[in-house]
Amino acid sequence: MMITISNAHFLTSASKLSECPPPSTSEIAMLGRSNVGKSTFINTLLESNLAKSSSTPGKTRLINFFSSVWFDSASSSSIPISLIDLPGIGYAKVSKQELALWQRNLWEFLQQRRSIKVFIHLIDARHRNLPIDENLARQIQAILLGDQILLPIYTKVDKLTKNELAKLRQKGALITTNNATIAQTIYRPKSPQGPQTLLDMTRVSILRALLGSNG
Repeated sequence: MMITISNAHFLTSASKLSECPPPSTSEIAMLGRSNVGKSTFINTLLESNLAKSSSTPGKTRLINFFSSVWFDSASSSSIPISLIDLPGIGYAKVSKQELALWQRNLWEFLQQRRSIKVFIHLIDARHRNLPIDENLARQIQAILLGDQILLPIYTKVDKLTKNELAKLRQKGALITTNNATIAQTIYRPKSPQGPQTLLDMTRVSILRALLGSNG
């Protein structure tokens, strides 16, 4: 099974639910700490430079929508998918009042945007048990509907030692990297029919979660 992406493009930005475009396809929302690399992950996933990434935590302050078409070679089917880059959880150089407003708008969006079928929780593989991530996972689990899935994916695995990476993979964790070059070369499956790169594996895992959520 191999997934290729086409027609990836930026749709629009919104600051709150009422400003968001009406849903036209199944949606995947990216969640995580402010410095986990959500925008970079989207760019790697789509092999594009659409999402604005920054080394400054808290740079993404809007809800950003991206459109794409995923082609599944196994079934020869094309699946339109919208990806949503959300403001990071945690650090941001803003006032407490502005931060509270962001958080209120964000959780209203997450609870009421029912076209979201997969919530991808990006977690820094070097810091896997932070309270902020554990709290985020609990909050998302609490609002999930029957046709929604929370999918944790561990990023920045290229920063791990070989021993740390082996332990993470033994747990069956979904892993990825924000380094586009490494994403194309790091993964080697046991089965020749499986994904051939880490990027392939990530796309397949996401698409399977999406199709599973859609019944």
